[in-house]
Amino acid sequence: MKHSDSQPPFKRRWRSGLSLALLIVCLLPQLSLAQRLSMLHAQGSKVVDASGKEVVLRGFNVGGWLLQESYILKTDTLDSQARIRGGLLRTMSDQELEAFYAQYRANFVTKADIDFVAAQGFNCVRLPFHYDLFLTRQQRLERNKVSRSPRNPRTVDAYVQSLSQWYDQNQLFTDTQNLDGFRIIDEVLNWCAANKMYVILDLHAAPGGQGYDRNINDNFVPLDLWKRKDRQGRLIYQDITVRLWEKLSARYRQDPRVAMYDFINEPHKVNPENGLSNDNAEINGLYSRLINAVRGQNDQHLVLLEGNGYGNEYTNLTPDKLQVQDRRNIVYNAHRYWCPNDPKAADPNPNQINLLANLVAFRDKWQVPVWVGETGENSNEWFAGAVQGLNSQNIGWCHWNLKRVEGVTSLLRVRRYGSILTPEGRAALLRNVQFKECQPNRDVIAALTGPATVRTPFAALRIPGTIHATDYDMGRNGIAYHDAYAERTDYRKEAPTNNGSVYRNDGIDIQPIADKPSNGFAISDMASGEWVNYTVNVTKPGTYTLQARVKNDANTPAKLSVKLDDVVVGALTIDQTTSTTPWVTIAVPITALPAGKHTLQLYVEQPGASLSWLQFNPSTTPTNTQGGQ
Repeated sequence: MKHSDSQPPFKRRWRSGLSLALLIVCLLPQLSLAQRLSMLHAQGSKVVDASGKEVVLRGFNVGGWLLQESYILKTDTLDSQARIRGGLLRTMSDQELEAFYAQYRANFVTKADIDFVAAQGFNCVRLPFHYDLFLTRQQRLERNKVSRSPRNPRTVDAYVQSLSQWYDQNQLFTDTQNLDGFRIIDEVLNWCAANKMYVILDLHAAPGGQGYDRNINDNFVPLDLWKRKDRQGRLIYQDITVRLWEKLSARYRQDPRVAMYDFINEPHKVNPENGLSNDNAEINGLYSRLINAVRGQNDQHLVLLEGNGYGNEYTNLTPDKLQVQDRRNIVYNAHRYWCPNDPKAADPNPNQINLLANLVAFRDKWQVPVWVGETGENSNEWFAGAVQGLNSQNIGWCHWNLKRVEGVTSLLRVRRYGSILTPEGRAALLRNVQFKECQPNRDVIAALTGPATVRTPFAALRIPGTIHATDYDMGRNGIAYHDAYAERTDYRKEAPTNNGSVYRNDGIDIQPIADKPSNGFAISDMASGEWVNYTVNVTKPGTYTLQARVKNDANTPAKLSVKLDDVVVGALTIDQTTSTTPWVTIAVPITALPAGKHTLQLYVEQPGASLSWLQFNPSTTPTNTQGGQ
């Protein structure tokens, strides 16, 4: 007989009651946070809360955190998290690797990051995660063996058989109190609920990998989710995916802080070219299983489906085709990158829904909510146009991404850290990813949250004083600046809108420079007819001398007009400079400037110049010289 059974009944009841009371006390903070949010559900083509009020989810992805992607961390040659881990394991033990990743996860996103996102006005966070966070640390050691030898099919097969054994013995995803994945989700839910923000749970790296792109789904063999069978002939990765969502559903089925379950991120290349069907039959089968599994637990959370072709193509995945009894609370996803924002642009395939016209038509035809789970990786001009189009249709969206090393398109910019494969680089990375070390990209925030026609200062600029050329105003193309190529609308055209891809995220081309003194950047590649605007405060009226730090690689002079409130007040002619003296300072007279707030404009009459800074100095005897100062 067990010791507890030998206790008197009243003691057993007393201790049981005390345990329940302690559990309630521990859960009270979480219950209080959850009560601030309402469980969401679908009502026709809208997402509404428990009172029937429409909720449009607009927020940020926290990619690169629970699944490392090479381009986010500037480790592109390593290609995926598994390959990063394999590189690290050349010089680190398994235990040291686990310790590093534990610290990385502790630093990359914290409550301070979520509080900052909320302060910008966003109401949700999409949480991309790797399935391996729901393995025990001992189980992850088996996956590490494949990372050490990724090209050996026997190590992959051994890992698959280990998964099969754990699956059959019910040893997968069971310790919900201690597994890293559940613990982190719980933490994020608390952080977000404290800010009245919802969370979307996104299985970004599914077991086996949902496509070819290792960066996204961290696969060992492409498309194994759809193709890999174990020795019993089962599509074992699909069985494991279903079980993971059963465990997630069991834990969160009544949690209103969770807005949606995003079953599988961006399945792609699931097609005959890779030995699969031409009508998404495999995707339909797995989605139907997942919906039935979640609904079988009396879980009515919104479930988000992602189409083939990186989340956008829904042939054979429309509500009438799904093999489910309960079609309630299904949301359809689009991922919008490098495509037109013109509301009239349409794809001839009505089931390809990344274009605005198709997205709206699909929603209205099937009377289901639609949501853009990822959008970004473009210029501010494109962001503003995309947000304007989506907001006008009450379609929610989630920007990609929160953080990126040297990223100009993310909400926060992480400083360069070196190599993740060195101890010094890892130490710098762990430091630099912390919120307090990151730099907000204010122009990105303004493009996503500001009115479409507003121009606002990027910096407080005064005359007399120095104006860095790259500190032009924030706003859309044609309002704050004019550039001939200000947004990328064709995924086949990979040319960046900002040739240097540094400092700002507009069409204006910016290059890093070593010239001193400067802010380290200069406007470059200025074509005829392009211009930039600066909001300036003239604190001392009068006549000025304008000095400009310039460069000209062309063999013909470049010319810039200087305007104040559309009136030409001076002109800059920049002769060709030399390789030995690439940057020179020129000085020209400026007509009298009135006091007050004005718009200063630099207009390109003839191309060729690069511009670092302008300096306005009061002068009664202006000069006109060019030399290498």
